Amino acid sequence: MKSIFVLMCLLGFSNLAAADAVVPNKGDTAWMLVSTLLVILMIVPGLALFYGGMVRVKNMLSVLMQVFVIFALIAVLWAIYGYSLVFTEGNAIIGGFDKIFLKGITPESLAATFSKGVMIPEYVYVVFQLTFAAITPALIIGAFAERVKFSAVLFFTVLWFTFSYLPIAHMVWYWAGPDAYTDAAAGEKALATAGFLFQKGALDFAGGTVVHINAGIAGLVGCILIGQRVGFGKEALKPHSVTMTMIGASLLWVGWFGFNVGSNLEANGLAALVFANTLLATAAATLSWVIAEWVMRDKPSMLGAASGAVAGLVAVTPACGFVGPMGAIILGLLAGVCCFYSVTSLKHWLGYDDSLDVFGVHGVGGILGALGTAIFASPALGGVGVYDYVANAVAAYDMAGQLGSQSLGVIITVVWSGVVSFASFKLVDAVIGLRVSEESEREGLDIREHGETAYHL
Repeated sequence: MKSIFVLMCLLGFSNLAAADAVVPNKGDTAWMLVSTLLVILMIVPGLALFYGGMVRVKNMLSVLMQVFVIFALIAVLWAIYGYSLVFTEGNAIIGGFDKIFLKGITPESLAATFSKGVMIPEYVYVVFQLTFAAITPALIIGAFAERVKFSAVLFFTVLWFTFSYLPIAHMVWYWAGPDAYTDAAAGEKALATAGFLFQKGALDFAGGTVVHINAGIAGLVGCILIGQRVGFGKEALKPHSVTMTMIGASLLWVGWFGFNVGSNLEANGLAALVFANTLLATAAATLSWVIAEWVMRDKPSMLGAASGAVAGLVAVTPACGFVGPMGAIILGLLAGVCCFYSVTSLKHWLGYDDSLDVFGVHGVGGILGALGTAIFASPALGGVGVYDYVANAVAAYDMAGQLGSQSLGVIITVVWSGVVSFASFKLVDAVIGLRVSEESEREGLDIREHGETAYHL
């Protein structure tokens, strides 16, 4: 692939002294604060209700509790050491401890966007990135819902966040910021400090690898190691409230505009494109899932429509700032069909019990989106290409080279998350045990783990 300078990848941060003279645009700052709130909405209550409605009534509160407390736990860990290990210079795999406990960050501190000379307050960037770190482990718990101890969920979350999320986020998203690319020599020097996958040219606008593939693989490893739910394949393990799931999916769809559009870090024309892509891909995936289900199972379901919407959101996430609207629609159509197949035929064929289809939607959808980015980012197919910060112009596009970079990003994320997840689950099981007793599982985690019930009838 041509020079890495063509990369326009997400989520950079610059310590250049010249940034001190920059005054952040209040519109950009306001949009980023709103985007942060929207991503929080995705997690609590969005993801919590989406997952909660899909489990049986006896486990509703356990899922709500897991998502809620994971959000709080990761928020604190992010401030203590997570932000520093992702967004400071260390090596190609992990950052350093320069900003541990958010040391040195003040209301005047600035973080880079993707335009030279344009900054946002660093505290805004800290909390925006916090929400990404928080939703990722919360996604994982859907794969083994209804059968794992609450203490084990929290222990695993700390391990996985530290050893999987943080390194992958650093490898994909850390760079010195656009202002470092003043000329070819300066660009080469800046590139040497970036994360490994950024150096290799992998594009991930808002978290296809960092969030979705990362979480999807962890979920797959977890549900295989933990084993099937009691009664799986023998009893009907139906969602207790598709209504709740629809409400959760709707909140996810709305909140995802903060997730994707906020990842542009500026309120400008590209943000508008990301908004359009996010909307269109999700609509297309909803339709393709519903049609596939209608053809294969005779009846289209609300649960299918909600799942299709999430599949579209996942697939467009890495691509949303690089592709055009037609590319986004095609990605969405493909995601709906591919994810429908993965949560029905593939899961049945392999025999694993991914309770809420974390791998089938986030893992498969994330891989599809990451690879599809290389194709539909091409200006010849309506994409915006990638930007050369040295030439200050869009560079010539090399689809084959970009596909190689995207494939490398997928492979490294799958292997890294798989190994860390396996080791983390094994350690948790050895120390405190992963699974509740069969008696507790039959009675329900709400009563056995939390002493509460979701509904008093």
